[in-house]
Amino acid sequence: MVPGNEVQQVELLAGVEDLYGGIIIDMEKTMDSEAFVPLLRASLSQWKHRGKRAVWIKLPIELANLVEPAVKEGFKYHHAEPDYVMLVNWISKSTNSLPKNASHRVGISAFVMNDKRQVLVVQEKSGKFKGTGVWKFPTGVVDEGEDISMAAIREVKEETGIDTEFVEILAFRYVLSYVLLM
Repeated sequence: MVPGNEVQQVELLAGVEDLYGGIIIDMEKTMDSEAFVPLLRASLSQWKHRGKRAVWIKLPIELANLVEPAVKEGFKYHHAEPDYVMLVNWISKSTNSLPKNASHRVGISAFVMNDKRQVLVVQEKSGKFKGTGVWKFPTGVVDEGEDISMAAIREVKEETGIDTEFVEILAFRYVLSYVLLM
């Protein structure tokens, strides 16, 4: 506590905001679990208060001792590589929209035209175009095991509430390393 003041300064874990309302922590500093847990709890509390959606923790193999305490605080394994593990915690009260573990993702963009030859466009609620005034086609990623045509229909419905019919594939994209820092 600061003398004469009721405000207590609390240290937080260092993280960067991602494009989707989340926080990414790239742990590099050696730390024991006794120091890590209070920092993690304070950080999670602050990020929930700020309306963040998810927290990603990249733990190098040298910090494997922090996996168990992180899991006890609600983190789950997302994926692992030879030299690190990526943990994630969906902290939002909204429906979890995190991508499943994968080494790649197939993205879709839906071109929707009605009988009047009007084309459907949307503005992003999150991501790099949020708040820019840019209009674009509905987009998203194909879920694990999902047919690409069903993904296009689902993404349009999720973004607009409009039911559509799939006709054909015009194009697709292939994305490696879906989450930052991978």
